[in-house]
Amino acid sequence: MHLGGSVHHQLLKPCGLAAVCLSLCLSVPAFAADGEDDGPVTAVLGGRVNWDFASFNNDDRGTPNDDDTRFRRIWLDVSGKFYGFEYKAEIDLAGLQDEPGSAGIAARDVYITKAFDSGILTVGQFKQYFSLDDRTSSNYGQFLERGYGASNLASTYRKGVSWQAVLPHGTWAASAYSLETIDNSRSKGKAIGGRGTWLPLDQGTSLRHLGLSLAHEAFDHPGTDGAATLRVQPGPENDLAVNSEVTLARFNAGRDTDVDKWAVEYAEVRGPWSWQGEFIGGVYDDGAQRATVTSTYGFVSWFATGESRSYDRKTGRFGRIKSINHKAGALELALRYDRMDGEQHLIGGADTIDASTEAWTLGANWYLTPNLRLMVNLIDSRNRDQRTATTLDHTRAITGRFQYDF
Repeated sequence: MHLGGSVHHQLLKPCGLAAVCLSLCLSVPAFAADGEDDGPVTAVLGGRVNWDFASFNNDDRGTPNDDDTRFRRIWLDVSGKFYGFEYKAEIDLAGLQDEPGSAGIAARDVYITKAFDSGILTVGQFKQYFSLDDRTSSNYGQFLERGYGASNLASTYRKGVSWQAVLPHGTWAASAYSLETIDNSRSKGKAIGGRGTWLPLDQGTSLRHLGLSLAHEAFDHPGTDGAATLRVQPGPENDLAVNSEVTLARFNAGRDTDVDKWAVEYAEVRGPWSWQGEFIGGVYDDGAQRATVTSTYGFVSWFATGESRSYDRKTGRFGRIKSINHKAGALELALRYDRMDGEQHLIGGADTIDASTEAWTLGANWYLTPNLRLMVNLIDSRNRDQRTATTLDHTRAITGRFQYDF
């Protein structure tokens, strides 16, 4: 496969700050304030660095994607205890780098929690409880980007309040949240959501996970009075291939819009092998038009060096691999098929949008240590207009990442 063009460097703004933070992440260990892990006040420093590259083989339809490199994430956080409460404050120094006039800094988790006998109360900004794919940290995913469903339908970080609890063989969590974030007040409205998980099989490195996520979101006048347009617009590898995005739903007429979302989860681990899939969807309705967006993905993963995916039973999601069997590191291979469809129409009228996107992704992950890895993805994606049965875009790409977290 020929990948046209040459890779050029896109420097993070401000680049000096990025270099300092990268150096800090690679050299500074976590610490505890006052020298006591179990004292009344503690603080632990953490973070992650993702440096990505992408090289594209574009077809002749539309604007080609540019080969590029970028800092995808430069996260720093401090977390700990404060007189019976726990807290976390996290920023991404690369989070808003593409927005005009932005210094490139975005808030992620910013919350306090309180543990009770029956569960945990959380108040602040935090990632919402929707989809196994979205709930699993980018530190531990098999691919550079999550699937279409989690990337475009999960609400990710929102301001709200939640309750979460651990069951004998599963978890449940529910939250009420605003559609605004600390950095973005253009998405107006409020929502409720929840997620439950169940482990019908839990025997060491043999595990079966089932889950269900539900959410109802009420957007206020999208597209008018300063509120952002509500759209579903996926692209292969998320924000790396911006010129290969396809619109599957769009609401910008200023009418309040209700959205009902769901995600049905399944995952299984058998020693070095694992497989996972989800059916994720949403129905959008503003009283004059309605859209239905559905997505599905499935992947299989294999640790050639014998390791096994690790599962966090307190949160119902996958985590860091616990050990590496060989001095040279662990090698994981994964293959995913991902598809998303969108259909929008005037109520009682003809379709205004009927399109789809799909992608095959072959991934390889080399773990030098449990928290340091190199990733490479080979992607083949297509967008189609179902009304005319035509291909809108066909893009192939090689993408990669250097990833370190602490």
